Amino acid sequence: MRVLGITGEGDSGAAVVEDGRILAAVNEERLARLKLVVGFPRAAIREVLDLSETDVEQLDAVLVAATSAIFVDELEPFDGLFVRAANNGRQFRRSAHGFGGMIKRSAGRFSRYRKQIPFLERGYYAALSYSFWQRRKAIRRILREEFAIRCPIQFVDHHFAHLTSAYFTSGFRDALVVSIDGGGDSRSSLVYAVRNGRFQYLHDVSAYNSLGNYYAYITHICGYKAHKHEGKITGLAAHGEPKYVPLLQQFIDEVDGTLINHGQVVFDQALQELERRLPRGWTHEDLAASIQQHFEEVVRRYISHWVQQSGLHDVALAGGVFANVRVNEEVLHLPEVKRIFVHPGMSDGGLAVGAALAACVPGVLEQAMTNTGQALSDVYLGRGLTRENIRTALQQYGLEPKSLARPIEDEIAELLARGYVVARAAGRMEYGPRALGNRSILYQPGDASVNDWLNKNLRRTEFMPFAPSVLYEAREICFEEVCGGEHTAEFMTTTFHCTPWMQAHMPGVVHLDATARPHLVRRDRNPSFYRIIEAFYERTGLPAIINTSFNMHEEPIVNSAEDCVRAFLSGNLDYLAIGPYLVKHPGELTHELTPVRDTADRLLELA
Repeated sequence: MRVLGITGEGDSGAAVVEDGRILAAVNEERLARLKLVVGFPRAAIREVLDLSETDVEQLDAVLVAATSAIFVDELEPFDGLFVRAANNGRQFRRSAHGFGGMIKRSAGRFSRYRKQIPFLERGYYAALSYSFWQRRKAIRRILREEFAIRCPIQFVDHHFAHLTSAYFTSGFRDALVVSIDGGGDSRSSLVYAVRNGRFQYLHDVSAYNSLGNYYAYITHICGYKAHKHEGKITGLAAHGEPKYVPLLQQFIDEVDGTLINHGQVVFDQALQELERRLPRGWTHEDLAASIQQHFEEVVRRYISHWVQQSGLHDVALAGGVFANVRVNEEVLHLPEVKRIFVHPGMSDGGLAVGAALAACVPGVLEQAMTNTGQALSDVYLGRGLTRENIRTALQQYGLEPKSLARPIEDEIAELLARGYVVARAAGRMEYGPRALGNRSILYQPGDASVNDWLNKNLRRTEFMPFAPSVLYEAREICFEEVCGGEHTAEFMTTTFHCTPWMQAHMPGVVHLDATARPHLVRRDRNPSFYRIIEAFYERTGLPAIINTSFNMHEEPIVNSAEDCVRAFLSGNLDYLAIGPYLVKHPGELTHELTPVRDTADRLLELA
């Protein structure tokens, strides 16, 4: 069975899945070049059909994520949950379209009266029901008129799509499966026990009681874009003290296995109340540290409760809350948890994959799709680069490749050891928010100053250091307590605490709290990228390199050859390794070369 999955609400995208195996998955942002773009993913649908060599007549079904959402037709850039109004106030932004948008914007003003007027929340969704119906009608019309799709079209609950994305890529037979995010289809969390592919409902939390939204409110208060820049708050947290945890507990907390909005405020009203109650002289750093510590504790208690209730000790996770890599490490270290897996497209950009994989659940379609139960091996699910396109892009910008005397992987490793920055584009583009070697900027990990000068070149503002790509065999040399988190770390979705050896030899990737967000690289998953790190290790004794996404600030990860060349030149990166070609930047170096001093102690014996 072959199905098409679609999401169009936030970080739009599409995926094609056949018998439980993901053939292609692409988010619209990579094609439109608008980060986290919202709108119907026409280009992504065409892209995944082409990549998977699927004719629409081969499709057995189309599964669309979200049953209760407002339709956005034309693509729109996503600029955060709120926008600043002219009088320096806030305006709620999400799904601000027509009558449905008006209803959503009014939600904050009436949130305080939810307990006094029990039917208020039901009335809110009843008022939106016509907008939801219009969306379903519009999507069916577009798929039939523009794509000539005639197979059944089904709509899948937002959080259920998160759950299926996590479970069916985890490789777990039996697992507790949990989603937590800002909200979708009237909920902010859903919990299921899954045993041998059979899903059993355990619990859900309404969107009103959203833990994810409270993190978003703090993101906005600290001057960043809510539902877009939460990662900056995670990094900033290590620079402050968690002074305001008691205050945050009065707004959102876990009670007896559920999440409770004690503050009884949402959206604009939540922002105003939080700011009103913050003490004079509060700092961004301390507020970030406070929400991060409170967030970790709430999620720990919530997951722990349902692990104990279900008796299941493998945990599969998805939803925007689990984009927070420090939270994921805390879940792994719960005494009752054996293993965790975080779906690589954990936020709403992964809903297309989740919707498609929902076909594996009995009852979703007339006939369930076969599923192998195998763990996800890689996310190289986008388009590759052709030599012709690469040569055209290089010629367009007047760039000439260097002649190579040895394999390009060895050339890259040598440049990294000598202290150069290398942007790499090879193989198929990654699905999800993390660059995993195929669309990555690479550097040596021993330079503690790299976060300052390289972020400046890329025009980024970050508080967390760059991530390390690490030889899988070196995981216990570099990190502590990795057992149970190895698979999810292949997709850069958790932190680990670093060993003293790692901290001493690779300070460029170690955060203030002694953690790093690793990408564990296995030879059989990506032989070419593995060989770069292996060759670097042979030269330096360090089994890891810096890996950050190949893009400029506020742009999506590069997709086309032209994207690669443009970002390479704009970022003043030293070398571009694109396909089989290596190109030197025509400008002057923008940093001092910091060669790696050979540690002389080879800690690994690599076959």
